[in-house]
Amino acid sequence: MADRDYLDWPFLESRHRALALELDAWAGEHLQDAHGRDVDAACRALVKELGAGGWLQHAVGGAGRQIDTRAICLIRETLARHAGLADFAFAMQGLGSGAISLFGKAEQQETWLPRVAGGQAIAAFALSEPQAGSDVAAMQCAARLEGDSYVLDGEKTWISNGGIADFYVVFARTGDGGGEGGRGSRGISAFIVEAGTPGFEIAERIEVIAPHPLARLRFMACRVPLANRIGEEGQGFKVAMATLDVFRTSVAAASLGFARRALDEALKRARERAMFGKILADFQLTQAKLAQMATGIDAAALLTYRAAWLRDGGKRVTKEAAMAKLTATETAQQVIDAAVQLFGGQGVVSGETVETLYREIRALRIYEGASEVQLLIIARELLAQEGN
Repeated sequence: MADRDYLDWPFLESRHRALALELDAWAGEHLQDAHGRDVDAACRALVKELGAGGWLQHAVGGAGRQIDTRAICLIRETLARHAGLADFAFAMQGLGSGAISLFGKAEQQETWLPRVAGGQAIAAFALSEPQAGSDVAAMQCAARLEGDSYVLDGEKTWISNGGIADFYVVFARTGDGGGEGGRGSRGISAFIVEAGTPGFEIAERIEVIAPHPLARLRFMACRVPLANRIGEEGQGFKVAMATLDVFRTSVAAASLGFARRALDEALKRARERAMFGKILADFQLTQAKLAQMATGIDAAALLTYRAAWLRDGGKRVTKEAAMAKLTATETAQQVIDAAVQLFGGQGVVSGETVETLYREIRALRIYEGASEVQLLIIARELLAQEGN
């Protein structure tokens, strides 16, 4: 971790600083940038290793234990700086189990959270559908209550850990079968669906530019015990949004990790690359680009750790988390693009660090709310404040 100045910012406590430094040392010893062709196997191995190292416990709350948003952000930033798939493995354990941490019954928490924290169970968060990504209100996957079970029918897509998860937190429309009922964002409920449940299948594995386990799920008369519902019927939208509010800020932190690694690589390149009898760092154009990269990273980091600090203080951070995610992901894309440019032709060679970062960052501007959606969220919150 070349530049640790941000660890001294007042948003963080001494325990956070110690955590970041300890993880940085651990990651330097245990993680590698590259992984083999079998991404499923690599992800499973990373979950086990992160669990054995004690890092996954920070992603899991429940049983009176509060989720420390700043710790999650520091962990994601540090892991992303070392290895993108390690950040993914950590983040999905948190997101996949977040609804159980926040709203799960004691039995649900006791069944799943220790296994998630220990790396023995892989979690997944199944919200998006073919026609319902950012627009959760368009959800079509349905669940009807029959006796002591719910019967699920429908599809989910773009589901991270799809195909390797041991359980999925699935959001489905319970319609007007009780609870709040109605359409739109109301009448949605959340369920724990274990892998291998009859009527549940992996319909398709999805390949993306930064490889990680991703799938389309299909439910056909899939019977899920009533005891597997998370929270009350009709409370699913609240469950989903509260979970995303925790982890959306950490997406910004992961972006910071990618951006900081890109700046590290760019600085090294600028100091070593000979050009026209000088080195790249001697040119004012290079210096200006490096200055812009560093300034953008610090600005994004301030927004990110402000949002995390506010949430840990019990504040509602819908606007602040949206600002952090928007700024950090867009800034990281610009920083990484600039690093690729400084590398010249070498920057687009497959497997080069900056080329890998270029593929890693792109999805972060889309998932857990695309940049355009973050703009709408920020504006909505501002207008609501003005109305008060």
